[in-house]
Amino acid sequence: MAYIVPRPELTFKEKAYLPSILNGLKITFGHFKKMMRGETKVTMQYPEERWDAELPEHYRGAPTLVKDEHDRERCVACQLCEFICPPRAITIKPMEIPADDKFAKVEKRPAEFEIDMIRCIYCGMCEEVCPEQAIFLRKDYAITGITRAEMVHDKAKLYELGGVFKGLVHKWNPEK
Repeated sequence: MAYIVPRPELTFKEKAYLPSILNGLKITFGHFKKMMRGETKVTMQYPEERWDAELPEHYRGAPTLVKDEHDRERCVACQLCEFICPPRAITIKPMEIPADDKFAKVEKRPAEFEIDMIRCIYCGMCEEVCPEQAIFLRKDYAITGITRAEMVHDKAKLYELGGVFKGLVHKWNPEK
């Protein structure tokens, strides 16, 4: 069953749109006056001014890899982040640690670790699932590149962006 909605008849003043235009201009001139008095700031001069101080604590930026205080890889190439990534932006190729190495108990480490920043949706699932806290979302919103190849961050680039994270690493703990 269809409902018929009656439309009200517009007056000549309403048909001319003049009151609506004048109301819009009134709002615009009000904003202009506030801006000229310095009461509001309209634009941010982006490269010189940034939002870094105002970013909330829960902000999720681009994922990066971190090392420990002794400049060792925290990643154990468990591939949990690769499996949990919804857009499949993470690619890990593990390699075995030699048996004569001091940390052979870990079994493997990443030979290649790539994150395609074009595919990444910054959901944070990779950070949550990492058992060694090797992957973190940094507080950066300016991720740029001229080509698609520049937007695929390899292991070296991820460590460069990530830096050092202090704390217990189960990988290097001899008691684990």
